[in-house]
This record gives sequence, C-alpha cells and structure tokens, in this order.
Amino acid sequence: MVTGGVASVVYGDPRFTRDVDLVVEMGAGSIDAFTAAFAEGAFYLPPEDTLLEELRRCEGGHFNVIHRDTALRADVYLAGDDPFHAWALTHRRRIDVEGVAIWLAPLEYVVVRKLEYFRASGSDRHLRDVAMMLRVSAPLVDSAILAEWSNRRGVTDLVEVARTFDPD
Repeated sequence: MVTGGVASVVYGDPRFTRDVDLVVEMGAGSIDAFTAAFAEGAFYLPPEDTLLEELRRCEGGHFNVIHRDTALRADVYLAGDDPFHAWALTHRRRIDVEGVAIWLAPLEYVVVRKLEYFRASGSDRHLRDVAMMLRVSAPLVDSAILAEWSNRRGVTDLVEVARTFDPD
C-alpha cells in the first residue's frame, strides 16, 4: 500500500515528493516474485541476502528500490509483525489514479506515521502534511481510530499540535 508523502498529497495538499513509500507484506517465498516485477537492469534492488535479513526483522525491515535512469526511489517497509502495519493493510483503500488502481494507506495511519516522523526528525514538512490532511480530509477522519492509534504509538500530544499548526 502507498503511504508517506504520496498518500499525504492524496489526502491533503499537493506538494513535490522525491520518493514513494510502500508498506509490503512479503515472506521469503515472495522474493523471486517481487524482484521479477522490476525490469532487470532498470532498477537497483538489494541482493537477496539483504532482503532475507530485512524480512527477519520482527517489526518489519526496510529497503529501497531505485530506478536507474531517473533515480526515482521507492522506500519499501516490510509489514513484519507490526500490528499498526497489519491494521493499515486490512483497512487500505483502493483508488484510481489516471486509470491505474493503487492501494492507499488509511488516512489515520498516514497521520500517525507522519507524526512519528515529525517527532523523530523535527521536520515541519511532516507537521504541515498532517495539518493539511486534517484540514482537507476532515470528513474522512475516524476520530476514535485516530485517538486509539495515536495513543498506542505515543503521538497523542502531536495531534493537537498538528490541528493548530498554520501551514501557510
């Protein structure tokens, strides 16, 4: 499912993003199918032993796929045993973008993850993304789910900060 900056553009305000963030449910038996989805030589993919190492991380590993000609990058986050990833994958939304169907992370997931990134980095870009998502997509927000996950992930205090943040 698509998350991160691309998802925040869908739910919020258009802005430039250099990559696409994906959450993928994958096991060791899926590595061949995953790598076969990318044209040989056109993309950088980590070696199989690196993918296996990332798959062994309980909370889910991370790696990049990079298009060699354009340097466009996908940050791939493995779902692992993370209950938040599992919830989001179960509640993802299928949307149509210029005739292509994509799976989009739930709004509440994107908000909470962006607030986690804000807490870790201090980057106002994440706070601005959340403020715009909460403003533009307010009718889509399930307040109970947002409260539950922001509490479980330790960012409850930042939800209000984002609600009062002036992105302009």
